[in-house]
Amino acid sequence: MSSAAELPGSEAEPGNTTDRPYPGGVPEATVARLPIYLRALYALAERGVTTVASDELARSAGVNSAKLRKDLSHLGSYGIRGVGYDVEYLVYQVSRALGLTQRWPVVIIGAGNLGRALANYGGFITRGFRIEAVLDSDQSLVGRKLGGLVVSHVDELEAVVAAHSIAIGVIAVPAGAAQAMCDRLVAAGVTSILNFAPLVLTVPDGVDVRKVDLSIELQILAFHAQRRNAERFGQATDQAAAEA
Repeated sequence: MSSAAELPGSEAEPGNTTDRPYPGGVPEATVARLPIYLRALYALAERGVTTVASDELARSAGVNSAKLRKDLSHLGSYGIRGVGYDVEYLVYQVSRALGLTQRWPVVIIGAGNLGRALANYGGFITRGFRIEAVLDSDQSLVGRKLGGLVVSHVDELEAVVAAHSIAIGVIAVPAGAAQAMCDRLVAAGVTSILNFAPLVLTVPDGVDVRKVDLSIELQILAFHAQRRNAERFGQATDQAAAEA
């Protein structure tokens, strides 16, 4: 199974490594950080910043400056000594590397709470992702307007993929239906899938799957919160013993 760019809050399906070179000679670990750099660059641009030093950009992205400079060097961007990076041009370079200078037609399968939230999110279009259709098997949802679209029945999946040249499929259905939807997307020619269902999808070589599992992220946060609480409790105990 191959892997696409790492998205914040997402993970590759098993069988992938973070240090494997990405097509074009850019390591996957670098690709994983490019969307974070782009987000930081957009924030700088909105503030009217035209040039940015690597240290400042690195802080905004939450990485060290040496790693950032190495990552950007893969894109052929080295900045200007004493000046830094041109924000507008770097936005273009990172966007081009991520494929965001073209439009990517997307279909969302599942018009439940998650599917509705995704369909109504306005930030996709500004990043090059156009939601072309939302599908569901629930007849009570079919025909409803959602995010400027009308929900279609999932039976139309193959026709939708062909009609809109769908490049990316988003699976937002219960776990029990996810693999079947994935199989139909792959059979229809879709090779990039974003999976929100809580299971690992099986796909053939040449198909990229990214998995977003919010419950896993919450569990990781709970682990760190528990550790901080234990450390604070330990410190309090040590202080009380010292004062006794």
